[in-house]
This record gives sequence, structure tokens and C-alpha cells, in this order.
Amino acid sequence: MRMIARFNKYVTNPLQRLWAPWLPYMAVIEHIGRKSGRPYRTPVMAFVDHKSVRVVLNYGEHSDWVRNVRAAGSAQLVHRGRHYRLTDPRVIPATDQKARFVASLAPRV
Repeated sequence: MRMIARFNKYVTNPLQRLWAPWLPYMAVIEHIGRKSGRPYRTPVMAFVDHKSVRVVLNYGEHSDWVRNVRAAGSAQLVHRGRHYRLTDPRVIPATDQKARFVASLAPRV
């Protein structure tokens, strides 16, 4: 799985950043590196409604972007051309009913 993540980081993600902010179930998380201080833009699968933003953690909560957002306590999200400020991020375990619902909408490999 880490090999796929590495490939996506350098090959797939740069392409997805072009269209992810405009697609219904995709978004771009804009975050700051916790060590480097550099800005990053990471495409993710996201579900946005009037109350919350849910992001599928395809590679788990130890992905760099997740660790960056948790360390900062906030991030920006671009979804369908709109910008959202995310604060107080939390990881909902897969045993939670909402998380299972989101996971069920993700494509199966």
C-alpha cells in the first residue's frame, strides 16, 4: 500500500490537483508541512454537506497530510470551487457508523 501511496504522491496527485477541486466527491486539502513549513495541496475524496466535511483516509491516519493537519489543528479545503476553513480535525474510527457509510461509498479494490 505504501508503494501505491508513493506513486500517487509523485505521479497521480499532481494530475488530480487540476480537477479535484471541481468534482463532486473530490477536494484538495491545503495544509502546511509540520516540519518544513511549506504549503501543500493534496487531492482527497471528500463529502461536504452544510454541517461537516468528511474525508476518506485511503492510506490511514499516518499519512503525511493527515499528520500535518492534526499538528496544525486546521487546514483549508477546496471543494467544487468553494473554499472551506477546517478547524479541530478529528479522525472517526472505521467502527463508527458514519465512517462505515463513507467507506461504503469509496470504490472497492
